[in-house]
Amino acid sequence: MDKKNALRAGALAAGTTLMMLLMSSPAFALTRDDGDDPGKGLSVIETLGLFVVAPIALFVIIAGLVMALDKSHKKKDVTSSNIRTKAEAKA
Repeated sequence: MDKKNALRAGALAAGTTLMMLLMSSPAFALTRDDGDDPGKGLSVIETLGLFVVAPIALFVIIAGLVMALDKSHKKKDVTSSNIRTKAEAKA
């Protein structure tokens, strides 16, 4: 029964991939739509800045703000800070 399910899953994955490849043909990109007015392309530096540096910078800024404004380190758990773990047994 496992081989039958694996074959069915493989056929489904292959069929889905084939349909996606056929539907997203690059030939559709050759015809322009009415009112289509593309601007000039981005340079390599602009592309890296926009899609690599900007998200990393945003992540660092948000993480820094969260760490700076975090107030949980000022709270002290009074119930567990005064528990002694060493036994004081006298023989």
